This record gives sequence, C-alpha cells and structure tokens, in this order.
Amino acid sequence: MPKLKKIPKPTITRLSHYYRQLELMSFDGYRMVSSEKLAWLCQVNPAQVRKDLGYFGEFGIRGVGYDVQQLQAQIKKILAVNRDWNTAIAGLGRLGSALLQHKNLPERGFKCVAVFDVDPKKVGTVTPTGLVIKHINEMKEAVEELDIKIGIITTPPAEAQKVADYFFDAGINAILNFSPTRIQAPDCCLVENIDFTVRLDILTYKLTRGLN
Repeated sequence: MPKLKKIPKPTITRLSHYYRQLELMSFDGYRMVSSEKLAWLCQVNPAQVRKDLGYFGEFGIRGVGYDVQQLQAQIKKILAVNRDWNTAIAGLGRLGSALLQHKNLPERGFKCVAVFDVDPKKVGTVTPTGLVIKHINEMKEAVEELDIKIGIITTPPAEAQKVADYFFDAGINAILNFSPTRIQAPDCCLVENIDFTVRLDILTYKLTRGLN
C-alpha cells in the first residue's frame, strides 16, 4: 500500500458505509459494482466514491467497476477490521449491558473481554455473556492480561473523565465514549464521542425545516 497522506475523517466514515453496502451486495450475490451504484447506495456522488478510494490506490477497472468481494476485502484491510480487537466496557448500566450483548460487535471482530463497574452490588457478579464484573481498580491488570486495545465508556457524565483516565493509565489509547461529557485525552490517545442527543438535535433541526 502506498504511503498515505492525512486522510479526512469524513472519508473514513464513508469507507465504513461503503464496506457495509459491499457486504450486503456480496451476500446478495453481486460480483461487480460501479461507482455510480455504490454512490447511490451510500447517498454520495460517484466522484466522491472515486476520490475516497483514490487515497488508498487503484481498485476498479475503468468502464467495468469494482469487484465487490475484492473491494470489500481492501476496505476491510484499510479500516483494520480484518483482525479481532479486544474491548472493555466501563459502566454496566442499561446502555453498557445492551452493548455487551450486541451480537453484531463480536461478529465484526470487536470482542468484549472485560467489564468494569464500581457498584458493589454489581462487582463480582456474572454477566449474561459469562464475564465476571471487575472493579475499576482492577483495570490495569486486566488490560495487560487480556490484551485489551479499546475502552468503551457508558458511565454517567460525571464519571466519564475519571474512567477515561483509568483507561489511559492502563495503557488504552483508544476510547469510544457514549457519555455526553467530552473527554480530555493525551495527544497519543484517540477518543470517539457518540452522543445520541446531538444526532437528535440534527434530526429536529432538519425536520422543522424540511431539509434532507
């Protein structure tokens, strides 16, 4: 793969959308897809598809299109989801419990191998997936022992930064944060914030103005 320039974040997001559509097309038996068809499925324009893929090399055949399975495999490699990633969830409330039992995550290589909480009623009990809930003070040892690479925060907002600091101190450099609190992270670490209320705000704004 050629040396990459800095890739815009929206491009990475779109690559994930392309991958999902290619996965569905492969399941339905499609062998080839044009940039026009893939763009239509992902609600972007064909030039954008070609530009996004162009950051990473040449994948299609001019006038023919892309081999569905080959392009799917290439994007999977680019996104580094061609391997398993051990994850840990901190905060086993309703959202944390729902994520823990989300079957689609392990199927895509994101395997939750540890869960943490501070509630004495929860610590030491066993989850429906068979994991023993650990106290957050046990995080550092668990991260090393289980080779955890990604932390997931589903705690109340007031606890999010403290939990993030535990993850950072344990050697976790990538966090998916479901708390509305914006995490302060070292320069070496990555944080992706998932705030459902922000997406709902966008929907209501568009809904009241008739926007797409």
